[in-house]
Amino acid sequence: MTDTHVTYERAPASVIDGSAVQVRDLRMSFGTKEVLRGVDFDVRYGEVFCLLGPNGAGKTTTLEILEGFRPPTGGVVRVLGLNPAAQPGRLRERAGMVLQECGFPRQARVAELIDVWRTYYPNPRPLGDLLEVVELTEVRNTQVRKLSGGQRRRLDFALALAGDPDLIFLDEPTTGFDPEARRRCWAAIENLRGLGKTILLTTHYLDEAERLADRIAILRDGRIELCGTTHEVAIRAGLATRISFTTPSALRRGQVPPPDGIDLAVRGSESVCHTGNAAMTLRLLLAWAIEHSLGDLDGLAVTAPRLEDTYLQLTRDPP
Repeated sequence: MTDTHVTYERAPASVIDGSAVQVRDLRMSFGTKEVLRGVDFDVRYGEVFCLLGPNGAGKTTTLEILEGFRPPTGGVVRVLGLNPAAQPGRLRERAGMVLQECGFPRQARVAELIDVWRTYYPNPRPLGDLLEVVELTEVRNTQVRKLSGGQRRRLDFALALAGDPDLIFLDEPTTGFDPEARRRCWAAIENLRGLGKTILLTTHYLDEAERLADRIAILRDGRIELCGTTHEVAIRAGLATRISFTTPSALRRGQVPPPDGIDLAVRGSESVCHTGNAAMTLRLLLAWAIEHSLGDLDGLAVTAPRLEDTYLQLTRDPP
């Protein structure tokens, strides 16, 4: 495609709204294959935003466009108010990037490498701060070749932070890690959040997204299916909250009627209902229990739908 097909040069006023990232109708084709087919989302300043989707959904392509490595076929894109394709140099002064794979001189020492990286930026973050944020202070004099996989990934984070960026891209930062290494990287990401950094994260691990992200977007077949908090996307996907409690003996023996307005299933010693409005359902249940002198509802449990439930439902059904 030629540049005449790229429309993001003249972004509408509604797109320049103060968000760290604005994407409207983003499109990308490779030959006849359309990988992105009208992607829309925003990333707010100071949040951790996670882009989810199966292999081939277009996650890495989206990040490459936002990072300025690949011009899109069409759409409106702004990152920190900049056009990534036209202003990649200015963008990289303000954005840190952790790619899926990074390489370093194996003989270099941790602090030495970070200090050299700092010289590439006009206002770098202090070396001691960088080592502390990514929890590498104790190995500051260790050669890169002697670091564990998790430590090398945290070194990636330190280099991405060297210029004190406003926005950090993390492309599948914990792929292939053991549980301990993943948790140490999670701690590093949470430290970045504590610094007020904006983070755009891609991952295949749903527990990682649920743990770290303020909001998520689920990308499938080149389009955003749902976007919002874990709770919001579950509601939009039509998933209900499960409420259960130990069946009162009076209800089991038929001495009291079931609560009005609630589709309650009595399954022997457990009673269960599913609802899209947990707060209202709980109020009705507790009022019913008081009205019929049932006391506290023993074993009362409220289980919100997990991100995994939402993701599997969306990716299982045909688009």
